[in-house]
Amino acid sequence: MTIQPRVRDELHALRDQVRHLRGGMVASADGMVIAHDLRNIEPDALAALTAAAIGVAKRLTEATGQGGFEETLTRGTHGYVAAYAAGARAVLTTVGGPEINVGRLHLRARQAAERIGALVDEAPAPEPS
Repeated sequence: MTIQPRVRDELHALRDQVRHLRGGMVASADGMVIAHDLRNIEPDALAALTAAAIGVAKRLTEATGQGGFEETLTRGTHGYVAAYAAGARAVLTTVGGPEINVGRLHLRARQAAERIGALVDEAPAPEPS
């Protein structure tokens, strides 16, 4: 059984729990899309950008002695993009409007990332091409 529908269910539940959340995506740490519920955003491009941002965030936390990467938040003039570690092999990326309650987003997304991480980590690793 593929984990994609279960991960997508988590994304839908997160959207239902956080007002002004526009969508989310789960990708592998190396930038391969696992599941998404994004509208008007290209998931493959977002996955690649997230992988690059996470790489920098990991180096930043390690270089400053803050430990391993857990999450990052970017605020733009039209809203927020947040990324959360989801187990050892994935990342949850969320996109929200400027009105989003960032505290609620963090609370609910951290919980979702934990559940998603368990799903992804329990699934067999994909075979190398």
